[in-house]
Amino acid sequence: MNCQSALESRTHVWYNKCMNKALKYRLYPTKTQMQMFAKTFGCCRKVWNLMLSEKVEAYRNTGKFVVVTPAKYKTDYPFLKEVDSLALANTQLNLQKAFRNCFSKTRKKRNAFPKYKSAKHSRKSYTTNNQKGTVAILGNSIRLPKVGVVRAVIHRMPDPDWRLKSVTISQDCDGKYFASVLFEYESTSVEPVLCTENAIGLDYSSKSLYVDSDGNHGSHHKYYQESQKRLAKEQRRLSRRIGSRKGESKSSNYLKQLHKINKIHKHISNQRKDQLHKLSTGIANRYDIVCVESLNMKSLANKSFGNGRATLDNGYGMFLGMLEYKLSDRGKCLVRVDKWFPSSQLCHCCGTINPLTKKLDVRKWTCPACGETHDRDINAAKNILTEGLRIYKQQFVA
Repeated sequence: MNCQSALESRTHVWYNKCMNKALKYRLYPTKTQMQMFAKTFGCCRKVWNLMLSEKVEAYRNTGKFVVVTPAKYKTDYPFLKEVDSLALANTQLNLQKAFRNCFSKTRKKRNAFPKYKSAKHSRKSYTTNNQKGTVAILGNSIRLPKVGVVRAVIHRMPDPDWRLKSVTISQDCDGKYFASVLFEYESTSVEPVLCTENAIGLDYSSKSLYVDSDGNHGSHHKYYQESQKRLAKEQRRLSRRIGSRKGESKSSNYLKQLHKINKIHKHISNQRKDQLHKLSTGIANRYDIVCVESLNMKSLANKSFGNGRATLDNGYGMFLGMLEYKLSDRGKCLVRVDKWFPSSQLCHCCGTINPLTKKLDVRKWTCPACGETHDRDINAAKNILTEGLRIYKQQFVA
């Protein structure tokens, strides 16, 4: 039975599911609005540190973490009344979530103990909620509480049935402002009927991001390495500026040079994200099932492997995250194969295991059983495809 007849013969099951989606817009605030953003960032950081300090002190005295709210600090710190109260309330919720994750019974969800936020190194962002139209997307701007109408690039409008829930304002290291607007909507769709013939297997490649089972390679770009000479030149200039040594006050020239370096880092990040979005969108549009390995990228970037810079420059973990949600939006499937599956050692023709291929320098090898010559990456991608389809049929079809 071909894919078309399988799609026509199977009964579709309709279901309603409440989903969230965020749209990120670039903001162009005025100087007054920039000052309000800076005040809100600072007040949220101040409230976080005050609540965390009080919780720690209470635990030392009573052995329990007390519940604290931002309202109790407004008397001692009147400037907290100048910013959006919902931004401070969301800071309290974030701190509570951090404590829940710290003491979670599930090991995978357990995080470290919450830390104090630094004015220099902490991320500049805050979240506020929409209450009866306090947050709204206009023609070429966004209305925000306590800030007013901020000019923005509205490159995409939400659907009419989407409900605006909240917005997160952030400032990047290069000084640009963004608004991530969260929407809620009901997704009414059918149970996906996927064609196992329209599937692809992807094997991680340090040189080209991935190699698929058809022999195609991903991106050969290493954006950090391509900009490394320029970045090193600007960093040398920074080291000669006044304020580069510990304890010295930062001069204006030092801050200007630091801003140049931050812009280079952000440009590299944007280049990488743009390439990963294009590759993941192309795969999600072409294939119904994508099979990948569940690799530990943090371990692969270890110094002992000798290719940590290339691994981090690829952004393979980010690529899989993009691929997963894009396939899910299209009603398709991403299958993860266990990382201990010997995809590089198996012959995809006869299934014979060749232990000599454990060495990473073996790029081509001949099967001792059937005599077939294999390219290491393409053979691994075909084995990942075979194993992924087996897992898919076992979990989703049976």
